[in-house]
This record gives sequence, C-alpha cells and structure tokens, in this order.
Amino acid sequence: MKATLRLDKLLAHTGFGTRSEIKQLVKRGFVSVDGKTAKDSGMQVNPERDRITVDGEPVVYREFVYLMLHKPQGVVSATEDTRDRTVLDLLDEQYSHFDVFPVGRLDKDTEGLLLLTNDGKLAHNLLSPRKHVPKTYYAEVNGAVDKSDIEAFARGVTLDDGYVTMPAELIVLHCGCPEAGELSRIELTIHEGKFHQVKRMFQAVGKQVTYLKRLSMGPLKLDPALPLGQSRELTEAERQSLQAHGE
Repeated sequence: MKATLRLDKLLAHTGFGTRSEIKQLVKRGFVSVDGKTAKDSGMQVNPERDRITVDGEPVVYREFVYLMLHKPQGVVSATEDTRDRTVLDLLDEQYSHFDVFPVGRLDKDTEGLLLLTNDGKLAHNLLSPRKHVPKTYYAEVNGAVDKSDIEAFARGVTLDDGYVTMPAELIVLHCGCPEAGELSRIELTIHEGKFHQVKRMFQAVGKQVTYLKRLSMGPLKLDPALPLGQSRELTEAERQSLQAHGE
C-alpha cells in the first residue's frame, strides 16, 4: 500500500459514501484529520499514521476485502460485460470503490462458490497452475455414472482437445437410470481449472452435465446459509486459512 492516499478514496473504502458525498461531508466540516477540520477531500493522508474522524467517529481503513458470493445462474464471472449482468452487479454498493474482481470464473449457467477480492497476490497464488488448488463441485449428470467413471477420472481423462486431465476424485451420490429419465448425482474434486473442465470431463466418458454447482475452493467452503445471489465477507478464520493455502 502507498504511504499516503486521497482522503476521499480512504473514506469511500471505509463505507462513508461516494466521493461526491464525502466531498459534501468535508465541505460541511464533518471530517477531521489529527484533530483539525479537513478543508480538501483530495488531500493526502496516511491511514496508518493520521487520526481521521467523521462526525467524531474514528475511521478504520482497510486495504483489502474478501467476499464469498453464492453465484446464481445467468450472471457472468467478469468485472464488466456489454450483454449480461456480472457478479459485481450482485454486490452491495459499499464495495464499489474496492475494485474487487472474481478469483477465477464460473460459467454463466453454473452456480455456487465464487471468491471476489482486490487482493491480487492472493488471487494469483490461488489461480497459479503450480498450486493445484482443489475445487469441489456438485453435478447432476445425464447418464449412469458408475465405478468405471470413478476409475477413469482417477487416471485422468482425455478432453476434446487432446489434453489429459490430472487425476480427479469422483464420488457417486446416486447412479441414475437414463432409461427412466433419472439423472446421476455426483461430487467431483479437480485440481486444475481448464475451460468448461467438469462438463468436458463427463463428455469424455459419454455423459452430459445438466446442472453444476461449486461447493469449495481450497479450504473455503460455500456457506450453506448464504442465499443464492447473496454475498458476505469472509470470516477472519476463512481468510487466514485461504491465505495460508495460497502461500
């Protein structure tokens, strides 16, 4: 972090409003720096050294935020898109000034856990191919998923472009009967993140994923109490375990 930053940017990051709203707070004399009323919302301040208050309330600055999103279908894992809503459109306005981004991506029609942050170092570590961060999915599959698929996934399967996947752990929760229109239900843990990987792995064994949901990424698990389309900040324990995993 830079030693200093603009006062309005600091206050925006700490939830005191938009920059225009903060400019009004300063203009009305509600903001002080080291006991002196601030005159310019663009003044440089040091969040680690300067004592800043808004209407007498001490300001506690934080550089990074870490958000868990229960991503629904129909939104894209991007910071902007000309056609579809993005995952950023689902976040509370208080996070708009943090410039968060999704760590990795989930397909538009895939639900589940998505981490958003502005901590570039953590994102890089979690997405690095060298880390092999495990990701677990729940899926419903058109076709009977059985022991032969478990063994094939454990060896690695050849995708449509010739790439052979790393060994993956497949758990069959229910083996469906295709003749009766019954889907199989599975959990799959992979250790890489190729494009449409889960769907393409099942295509490689002659089956089709009809529903996909990510349950976990590394040590971070989707909060079962978090409603679809909603987000929350990570707990301190979640953040620490994720950062330890990414080191």
